[in-house]
Amino acid sequence: MENQRHSSAGVSLQALASRAERAGVGAPPVERWNPPFCGDIDMVIRRDGSWDYMGTPIGRPALVRLFSTVLRREADGGFVLVTPVEKLGIRVEDAPFAAVEMSAEPRGGEPVLAFRTNVGDLVEAGPEHPLRFGEGEEGGFVPYVLVRGGLEARCTRALAFELADHIEEDRQGSYIRSNGARFPLPPEAVGP
Repeated sequence: MENQRHSSAGVSLQALASRAERAGVGAPPVERWNPPFCGDIDMVIRRDGSWDYMGTPIGRPALVRLFSTVLRREADGGFVLVTPVEKLGIRVEDAPFAAVEMSAEPRGGEPVLAFRTNVGDLVEAGPEHPLRFGEGEEGGFVPYVLVRGGLEARCTRALAFELADHIEEDRQGSYIRSNGARFPLPPEAVGP
């Protein structure tokens, strides 16, 4: 017997897509570029998704969005900004993006959770964009969704609460479904 908790749908997918600047627009083929490594630069993507350069926040959203399109995760787990001619290392405190808005709508009888990131990407959680759950600093869980090429978005605290409304349970444990995929939550994330 399966137990489900649902909330009323907040944002529609259409509304989410209208606010996602990169919906349907592919990122440059950074995975195919292999320029020489030119060293590290003093750029940091903070835990909240904000970007700093030389200790100063980058205040122009268009510049952050541009940098986000040439961001790549390396095989060793590091992060670089890459163009066809150079590669520069940067620091990322947690995930490089923040998921700031979510839509939950059924499609073909299955729930579909779509996320808009702070840099304008729109992804639907599912087999190609899995959800994963890390442990929160004060208990609970921190959800992440894969955006592209090993780059994840950390869901805001508000979205984590919204996602909690989509937790389902069966004999195998607690999970969230989206787009035909099942994403198990760690037992410590849902408590007794």
